[in-house]
Parts: sequence; structure tokens; C-alpha cells
Amino acid sequence: MRKLLTGAAVALPAAFLPAAFLPSVLPAAGAAPARPDLAKLVTLKDVEAHLRAFEEIADYNGGDRAAGGPGYGVSVRYVAGRLKEAGFTPKIQRFSYPYWREKSDAVLARTSPSKKAYKRGDDFVTLAYSGSGDVTATAVAVDVPAKGKDGTSGCEKKDFKGFEKGSIALVQRGSCTFETKAARAGAAGARAVVIYNGPGEKGPVNGTVTKPSKIPVVGPTHETGAALAKEAAKGRLKLRVKTDTVHGKRSSSNVVAETDRGRDDNVVLLGAHLDSVPEGPGINDNGTGAAALLAIAAKIGELGKDGLRNRVRFAWWGAEEEGLRGSTHYVEELSRRDREAIALNLNFDMLGSRNGTRGVYDGDHSTGSGTRAPAGSGAIEKMFRDYFKGRKLPTTESEFNGRSDYGPFVEHGIAAGGMDTGADGVKTAAEAKTFGGKAGKVYDPCYHAECDRMKNVHLKLLDTNVDGIAHVTQHLARTTVAVNGGARMTVNREPSYRPVWRGPYQLR
Repeated sequence: MRKLLTGAAVALPAAFLPAAFLPSVLPAAGAAPARPDLAKLVTLKDVEAHLRAFEEIADYNGGDRAAGGPGYGVSVRYVAGRLKEAGFTPKIQRFSYPYWREKSDAVLARTSPSKKAYKRGDDFVTLAYSGSGDVTATAVAVDVPAKGKDGTSGCEKKDFKGFEKGSIALVQRGSCTFETKAARAGAAGARAVVIYNGPGEKGPVNGTVTKPSKIPVVGPTHETGAALAKEAAKGRLKLRVKTDTVHGKRSSSNVVAETDRGRDDNVVLLGAHLDSVPEGPGINDNGTGAAALLAIAAKIGELGKDGLRNRVRFAWWGAEEEGLRGSTHYVEELSRRDREAIALNLNFDMLGSRNGTRGVYDGDHSTGSGTRAPAGSGAIEKMFRDYFKGRKLPTTESEFNGRSDYGPFVEHGIAAGGMDTGADGVKTAAEAKTFGGKAGKVYDPCYHAECDRMKNVHLKLLDTNVDGIAHVTQHLARTTVAVNGGARMTVNREPSYRPVWRGPYQLR
């Protein structure tokens, strides 16, 4: 805002001032005062203050803010305290969820006809909720799809016809959930299951079998799995699969707060997960999203009655890294009436990846990948893209693949949108040309690692992203007509939507 003139001239009535000296910000007679600009009200300094607080909380509470640990409990109290200072009445929603962890490193090795040990993390990982065991047995390739075909590969009971009990099942990813493949293999008498990645998929299968399995389940890369399947077809491959896991029940909590103003039957819901993984403090993943929401919540009241025609609700989800537990619990615990009162969900997960892009969720399904999101999602995408286009800032489309906390909302037919800047994917040459950074390197080099601290955050990228979030939030707080005609309507769940598990801690 420009400063008014100071000194004796200010005391003179405007009529006695030359036109050149009149403040240019004065509205014309009878004109409405300018609306507040939430994108300008929310500053990077506001966001950074919260990020530093999250880092300090982690440093003094075991090095992380993981669900179930002391760092998460203190993070919840911090968020609730800041919300109270901003005039909100936050609610703490507690819930329980299945707990699973590896006690020691898994082993995948070829023992015959030649010996080779595969590297955990690079060549394979353990699927979440894998059982424990140390198995050395003949490996059997189950219904390996022909080149260029999807196949079912362990999805159907008939795939295991003739399978020798006591063997290790080799199946390729695709066509059904990991849970189904593992269950089919176990029912056929497999002592362990190796689910390898599909063609074109990079890295190991980073996923979950959802429910605790009685047998070990690991997920190698496509290259590793395809080579093993080829050898198994000769009938002479033996593998060793060893996993050491524990599972049970844990509890966590969500923090939810909303504006006093606005229609409570047409709610704009912003969400970000508050927890980190146990390996580090999670400042980019997802301190950035959590801090952005706090900064916006602190200033949103300045939009006033006219700017808050729709109620704006903020949610900090717990146990996202354990499989979207907090957001799933929240959506499923709502009554049908309360669920239908949610006009849309905006989700923000990792907003400052050091080698990142400016990703906007593909609400209009223009890339043809992921799922076709509910009606209205495309309008949300356009709002973000138009804002950044107006600032001459490039964007890319982020696949709607159920990877973050929008998943449960999309499942229930609620329009969704949001942003991310990339996690463990690899930056392309074209992306490096557009956004800068290094091609061939992951978007976040400290993803799920101890080094995910303040130094890991691309502050300039974060700053512009928060501007976009504030801008779109302000627009939707005033009107959702482009998303749902102005009022939430019952929308049937998209029948083709099936969230895919890809990470030991995330529904992707």
C-alpha cells in the first residue's frame, strides 16, 4: 500500500490540494472500497515462522513428527494454539488406525541356479503390512502378461492353477490391488509373494497390502522382477525372501477449524497432512502444506462478510504417512448431510521441493492418467492455472492418483484440487528447462529422509505457490458457482476410481 503524504499538506482539505498531490488510492465517489487481497496479506515470512517451529518441535522430540510420537503431539498443540490466537475454535478429532513397521531390513536374494543379493530400497522394498518370515523356496511365475498386455497376474483364483504349495509366487503389478494378489497367493499355498513393478514403472513397488498379511510380501523393480520371472519359467529359480515386521493399533488426531462466517451448507475445505515419517522432521513433507494453511487461516478473517460467503474449513490430517488414515476417518465419520455440505476439497502436500515443479492437480483429466475426478475438479484446476498464467509462472499437471489426502474425498464424489511440487519422481529434461533444477534427479532429494529440514525447502517456489493457494481460496470463499453451481449437489462416486497403494506410508 502506498504511503499517504506527510507534513502540513496532509492537514489541508482535499479540495485545496492540486490534483497531482491527491493520493491515487482514493476511491472514486460512491465506489466500493477495494477488496482485501489474501495473496498479499499472507507472506512468506508468516509461513517460514511455522516451518521453523515444526523443525524445532522435531529436533526436541526425537527428530521427527511422526503419528503416534511425541513430535506429532506437540505439533497438534502448536497448530491448535495458533488457531486460537487467530480467533478460531479448533477441534481435535481422535482416531485409531492399524500400525505396521519393519523391525529390521528385509532380504531378497537369488540362491539358485546362481547367487545374487538384491539391494533394499534400490531393487526392492517391503510392502506395508507384509507379514514376517524367512523363506527359501522355488519361485513360480504366475500368469506373466504377454508383452504389451496387462494380464491379471495373480488377481484371479484361476491364475494359480497348478501352483505348487510352499513355493514363492512371482506376480506382476496391475489389474487389481496388492491386497488381492497377496491374498490369492496365500490361499494357493505360497509362503511368500514377490510383486514386481509393471513395464514403464520406475523403481520398486512401494505399496501396501492394506491388511496384515501372514506371509512376507516384497516389491522389486520391473527389471528385477521380469528377469526373475524369465528364470522362473525355466523351473530352476530359487529365492530367499526375509521380512521382520510388527503390526498393531495406534491412535492419532486431526485438527479442524472453520470460519464463523459463510454458508455451512457449502463448505470450502482446505487440507494438509501434519505428520512426518519417522525418518525425519518432514519440513517439506508436509510442513510446507501445514504452514501454508496456518498462515492463510490467520488472515482469512480480513476478507469480511462479503468475502466469506461460503464457510472455509481448515484441516490438518494425522497419520497420512500411515495410509491417509486421518482424512479417511474424517470423511467416513461424517453424516451424509455433512458430507454433502462440502463443496470441494483443496489439498496441499509438499509445496517447496528443492528440485520441484509447480504441479496443479489434473482435475479435467486432460493427461488421461490417474483417475477422472468428480465434476468441478477441472474448474478448480483452471483457477490455479489461470492465476499462475497471469503471473507468467509455469505450471504442470499433477496426476490424480490417490497419493494424498484428497483420495477419500474423491472416492465420495467430492470435487477436489490442489498443488504439489514432486516427491520421489525424477525430473525430466523438459521440466528442468521450464522450472530450472536438475534433470535426472528426484524432485525432493530429502524425501522421507532425515535431511528434510528448512534447508531442503525451495522458498521461492513455496512463496509463489502459497500466493496461488490464497488467491484460489479467496475466490472460492466468495463463490463456488464454477465448481458446483453455487451449492453442493449429491454426486455419485466415480465408478472407475480405485486408489492405488504405492508407498509403505501413503495411499498413492
